Amino acid sequence: MGKGFFHVPTAVNEPIKDYAPGSSEREEVLEQYRSYFNGSVDVPLYIGSEEIKTGNTKPMSPPHDHKHIVGQYHVAEKAHVTKAIDNCLASRSAWADLTWEQRAAVFLKAAELIAGPYRAKINAATMIAQSKNIYQAEIDAACELIDFLRFNVEYMSQIYDEQPESAKGIWNRVEYRPLEGFIYAITPFNFTAIAGNLPASAAMMGNVVVWKPSDSQVFSAKVIVDIFKEAGLPDGVINVVYGDPVMITETVLASPDFAGIHFTGSTHVFKELWKQIGNNIHTYKTYPKIVGETGGKDFIIAHPTAKPQQVATAIVRGSFEYQGQKCSAASRVYLPKSLSKEILESVKKDIASFKKPGSPEDMSNFITAVIHEGSFDKLAKYIDQAKTDENAEIIAGGNYDKSKGYFIEPTVILTTDPKYTTMETELFGPVVTIYVYEDKDWSETLKLVDTTSEYALTGAILATDRYAIDEATLALQNCAGNFYINDKPTGAVVGQQPFGGARASGTNDKAGSAQNLLRWVSPRLIKETFVTPTDYRYPFLG
Repeated sequence: MGKGFFHVPTAVNEPIKDYAPGSSEREEVLEQYRSYFNGSVDVPLYIGSEEIKTGNTKPMSPPHDHKHIVGQYHVAEKAHVTKAIDNCLASRSAWADLTWEQRAAVFLKAAELIAGPYRAKINAATMIAQSKNIYQAEIDAACELIDFLRFNVEYMSQIYDEQPESAKGIWNRVEYRPLEGFIYAITPFNFTAIAGNLPASAAMMGNVVVWKPSDSQVFSAKVIVDIFKEAGLPDGVINVVYGDPVMITETVLASPDFAGIHFTGSTHVFKELWKQIGNNIHTYKTYPKIVGETGGKDFIIAHPTAKPQQVATAIVRGSFEYQGQKCSAASRVYLPKSLSKEILESVKKDIASFKKPGSPEDMSNFITAVIHEGSFDKLAKYIDQAKTDENAEIIAGGNYDKSKGYFIEPTVILTTDPKYTTMETELFGPVVTIYVYEDKDWSETLKLVDTTSEYALTGAILATDRYAIDEATLALQNCAGNFYINDKPTGAVVGQQPFGGARASGTNDKAGSAQNLLRWVSPRLIKETFVTPTDYRYPFLG
């Protein structure tokens, strides 16, 4: 029973640590990295109060040293998935009925644990599992996940506080109920913060969750589980399974109690999930909520008034941070002919200054490995094709080596065809394709940007001409859910730039905002009349 109107701590973005040579945080994360790298962890399924080891295991290896094994995880069978669903449903009433401030406290405590005793652990695990350099791990696994937890608690309190007007003699109020059933969270490899947020945001609103992390992210997902457990999340609220995605998904989507999906991953997979849900619609007790953030073919377009060095930096950072494996990474660029030579020379100079791709343990490495062999082979295929195509030229990078790690050199393709394959196809790696347009064709090039890709996630314009900026903002309004002016198209900050796109990029439900949390509730309007009528006759009847 509530005993007050509670105000949560004001959310502020977690400060990013520098990890400068000689700093205490640098030494702490390196010590934790080496401990994890030289250790061996055995990751179970987490179902209710049980940690289940099935005996059917798969090894975990760092992408930058794929022959080295840092542990194993246990693979679920169908019976385990069914058990996870049953545990969700058995836990639902107690969790849904828990006062909201108690739920909030769990996730606020989790944020403080990440900011403090778990910071080195979650960063080191992300460096190993996903081959992120320390800065990329810090802004993702530590800061962004902390921000998601803190800001979502604040948004939750704001949602509960939003109430309808009441007329004289009537009290109208809204309950924001959790969905009736359970949520299925499917999370990607590339962001530890997303892996934590997708199940947590739904659970925060009183829902119970079956969570399937990416096989390539299990190592750091375990740290998230450890944090939630220490923060006091009750057993059965978030049940964690790994293994065959087809089997797990079919089992989950066959349940009449399936109430929603929170997904980040490929466009093709999301469309197939949507189709499966549609095919099963007569099975469900309620219409499931479908929330997804999927692919991107994100752009940078420079106007002839742009500053060349600013454009070059936006390209290098936007395309190559975390090896281009961000949903928002710049992968197609449009340069005006008058500036193209200067910009491209700057880009090539920056790339030449990179060290050869290597381990994130060496903190002088800007570039490390792509996530797995499948990604490596796909990227190598497109690079090889560009080497032979007449309408494409590799002007930087183009080499790759998977003997030790899945290393792809940052690669720049220059094409004379604005519809060249790598201008349209999502590659998800450190490869950017550049098209040079005639300055006079600025307005036509904006139409080209809008119509080239099926995606609409992020995009950026660089210019100093305010009329050009205004023209681009209007012309490109539908092809980027997050649009950046004079910046790279990556780096959305929770509480500042809610993230998501439309078209083939997802449902645009804006992770890191109240819009997303509203998808995980089913409002109930309660109208209470204080003096109830006793005569059916209205005055107009006389």
